[in-house]
Amino acid sequence: MSVVVGYDESPGADRALDTAITVATRWGEPLVLVYGAGPPGMVGEEAGAHREALREMGRTALSHAVERAQAAGIDTEIRLVDAKPAQALIEVADELDATVIVVGTVGESPLRGAMLGSTPHKLLHLATRPVLCVPVDQG
Repeated sequence: MSVVVGYDESPGADRALDTAITVATRWGEPLVLVYGAGPPGMVGEEAGAHREALREMGRTALSHAVERAQAAGIDTEIRLVDAKPAQALIEVADELDATVIVVGTVGESPLRGAMLGSTPHKLLHLATRPVLCVPVDQG
């Protein structure tokens, strides 16, 4: 069992990481940091360059997240997945039989998230395990 969290250095992901560290600590479970590096529907030469750029951004983001989790004394694992974020989180969570998927929100309305296909919205409808959506601090 583990706590799986999506992390991309956005404000919502920062809040989700803080919450995931707390949950993993309380439940005594390892934390698995996931970055979905799948380019949005591109093909050809541009797709390869875009994918590599996304992978590099993911490696950087995950290294920062690992530092924060390890500073809190949490066992961590990283997964850089060549899939869009929601699919990457579902794949890893299913593979590891995760207790929960933790993901940040960006403060958008539920209607906007449904229409644009936000990661939290997709997870709530597609995941087969609990999803904890952490709101961005509005203060």
